Amino acid sequence: MVEDTAHSSVRERRLVATFVELADTLVEDLDLADFLSTLTERVVELELASEAGILLVDEAGHLQFMAASHERTALLELFQVQNQEGPCHDCFTTGVPVGADDLVEAHGRWPRFTPQALATGFRSVQAVPLRLRGTILGALNLFLTEPGGLGEGGLAVGQAMADVATIGLIQQRELHRSHVVEAQLQHALHSRISIEQAKGIISEQASIPMDGAFELLRAHARRSNRKLNLVARDVVGGALTATDLVGAG
Repeated sequence: MVEDTAHSSVRERRLVATFVELADTLVEDLDLADFLSTLTERVVELELASEAGILLVDEAGHLQFMAASHERTALLELFQVQNQEGPCHDCFTTGVPVGADDLVEAHGRWPRFTPQALATGFRSVQAVPLRLRGTILGALNLFLTEPGGLGEGGLAVGQAMADVATIGLIQQRELHRSHVVEAQLQHALHSRISIEQAKGIISEQASIPMDGAFELLRAHARRSNRKLNLVARDVVGGALTATDLVGAG
């Protein structure tokens, strides 16, 4: 009992520290792609979920992949987007949390997504909406390797993390009042495309996994005090190579 109480206390402190960290990153020159990637990673570090991903809506009203804590999760999120099926898709459509405590029993709900999620190693999933008043901007997907789901407390924390992501999106809108929310989201999604292209180039050049390529890109962006999408653009354009990124470290 004492051990459980101590673990709970440590987790609460880590949770508070995470929200403080994320709040501190909400500065005027916010790098939205890096911010959302960090948020998914903190979800995993807090042991809220095994992996996490974020989908955002584009100006045409379609969900697009934005961030994930791991490359395998990114691929699963892309699968949801391409097939327009899965918890994130349903969450975005309904505007309410959508989950499955055991994916083994979810074949009827998501006949294409479920086998893919199980093959990736996940047994339960929970999606929570990114909400701006009555508008749904996207969804945060939380994947677990064990059945059982998040539980009531975990769901509340998951929604709070989604709300932090929404705050980041709102800030982008408020700092650029001449642009509407959809334009801001579209810019973020275009940035993600450049980042994904750059990851593939660095991965091939350095013969490293995609996750490692992303870390090289992000580390270089932070060292050079540049936005992640601008570094990615230089990689895609050939101005930066894997050797440059490794050498700068």
